[in-house]
Amino acid sequence: MLALALLATSAAHAGGNAHEPLQDQPGATTTERRPAPLLHEMFQDHAVLQRNAPIRVWGQAGPGQAVKVTLARKQASARADENGRWQATLPPMAAGGPYTLNVSAQGGMKQTVDDVMVGEVWLCSGQSNMVLQVHRTLDSRAEIAGSANDSIRMLTVGETGSVTPLEHFATQVKWLKASPETVGDFSAACFYYARELQKTVKVPMGLVTAAWGGSRIQAWTSGEALRASGQYDDELDVLASYAKDPVAAVGQWGEVWGKWWRGRKDFKAGDEPWTAGYAATEGWRDAPRALGPWEEWGEKDLAAYDGMVWFRTSVKLTEQQAAQEAVLLLGSIDEVDMTWVNGHGVGSTYGPGSGREYPLPAGLLKAGDNSVTINVLDTYRAGGMSGPASAYAVRFKDGTTVPLDGAWKYRPAPGHDWPPRAPWQTAAGLSTLYNGMIAPIGKYGFRGMLWYQGESNTFEADRYADLLRMWRKDWRSRFGADLPALIIQLAGYGMPKSQPAESGWAELREAQRHVVDEDAHSGLAVTIDIGDRYDIHPPNKQELGRRLARAARHVIYRDKQPPSGPVPASAKREGDAVVVSFADVSDGLVAFGADGPIGFELCGAAKDSCHYADARISGSNVTLRAPAPVDVTRVRYCWADGPVCTLFDGAGLPAGPFETPIK
Repeated sequence: MLALALLATSAAHAGGNAHEPLQDQPGATTTERRPAPLLHEMFQDHAVLQRNAPIRVWGQAGPGQAVKVTLARKQASARADENGRWQATLPPMAAGGPYTLNVSAQGGMKQTVDDVMVGEVWLCSGQSNMVLQVHRTLDSRAEIAGSANDSIRMLTVGETGSVTPLEHFATQVKWLKASPETVGDFSAACFYYARELQKTVKVPMGLVTAAWGGSRIQAWTSGEALRASGQYDDELDVLASYAKDPVAAVGQWGEVWGKWWRGRKDFKAGDEPWTAGYAATEGWRDAPRALGPWEEWGEKDLAAYDGMVWFRTSVKLTEQQAAQEAVLLLGSIDEVDMTWVNGHGVGSTYGPGSGREYPLPAGLLKAGDNSVTINVLDTYRAGGMSGPASAYAVRFKDGTTVPLDGAWKYRPAPGHDWPPRAPWQTAAGLSTLYNGMIAPIGKYGFRGMLWYQGESNTFEADRYADLLRMWRKDWRSRFGADLPALIIQLAGYGMPKSQPAESGWAELREAQRHVVDEDAHSGLAVTIDIGDRYDIHPPNKQELGRRLARAARHVIYRDKQPPSGPVPASAKREGDAVVVSFADVSDGLVAFGADGPIGFELCGAAKDSCHYADARISGSNVTLRAPAPVDVTRVRYCWADGPVCTLFDGAGLPAGPFETPIK
């Protein structure tokens, strides 16, 4: 089966910066890997199957062939459809193994899978903090040396994006036993979780990791779910076109992008820098000839700038050149570009890496001057068009090139209303990672799903609650209606603030908290205290594993211990004070480093109305007083990207960030 896909796989990338995914390859095609005889690739030696639930087994045979499946004296049969696809369902089994899975089809075809275990199977997904490998965690040498565990089995799905759902993995997958030779490159959050949970749930553990650094939640959500939301119709229409004609779809996307630009609050009529006749005069400056990250240009307003910058130049062509098929060559751009030639959209890619190559539609080029306009969006660290300038050119069918060696002009476009991402982009597109990395898993049986994602959606934190609900419902529609979801709240990252301030990270954490609270089959792992203000990838994944396991024991295995640390139950006025009562407190509340906890804020209804409050503990309550009179309506705690949080319970678990109204 042929499928249009965007492929990028690299061991060096795994666990990379949350905002530094590999570069997309728009328009690339790939052939799905030829399926194994009879069985789908999920069923291999050392696999773990989900206990106490019907076991779905599937694969490929000849059209109409009868298929027989046997596992530990359990049997099931099926008949392949006209395309050769078949699926059989074995009855539920208790934990145990190792077993042999035998499959046979008419005509004598057989396949045997050895060393199969039955236990609990977990799907671990998200962005770079889920990718981050064991070898990058605390005390990793000792952890790896002592990792041998025959009853923990691991499978990593290769990083693959696709504009259409894949039935088979585009890169080879393999079940591995936990050992010093295999654990080092596996997801640390997933491995440490299973190791901790196995202390009380003493059954084999199967771990399937499908994660991509820098990915947005929309990329992990199916096209059907996104379409049903009614929020992405234009983008999904472009994605459907892209599957048939990528070059035409990019032009269509240029129109969608332009519509977004014209809708910005500060848009001025005629300010359309991508149009062919646009004059780059007012507000435009000359870029350095060598290009490179704009933070290194010596411009004060760009020294720590995250946002959009326009770039524009022109290239002169002869009639003979303009008549040929051509490709626009662009050097590495960090991190998102939207590119036009003569006012027509020709490409958009997310992430640094190898240079972009954008095919140009026939008839687009002309003799004389041709405009090239690039909008670059950077959201983290260095941004811009990486040098050398010679990496930017037009290449023609006859093999010749014309460099874009004219002077580049640039103009910042401040504001945090950042543009929509092209829907075909791998980590930042729509349904692309679902299609390439989740769809091939089929309907394999899982006990639960672990989700560590959100850093790449902090710019749209106000929408994240709905997006998280959509994702959870979508995956449950594939893997099970009540499949438990263990959500890892974003850890602290960034310098603490000296005054209360608004925070997209804090808003997103609050969205995670509320979405978990409303669902009996979801649990939250609070990690605010084990983050790193200097590193978006905190290395203490061992403690994260312990907290995930605690949440699982409560949500899934009905342990009576609270799933996490103290949580706010109410906030009420008592005279000139506000009293916040906490639930899920083990052995009382405690504050570290001061007589009372810090990080509490009393706020009015308006933004920027918060003041730090004096806080004192009494039992399971915290009494707050503002230093000056204020008409308070709500309480915030640990409300910052990287806050200082000192309220814990006697079990050593932190009270997580929250905002709550005062009743």
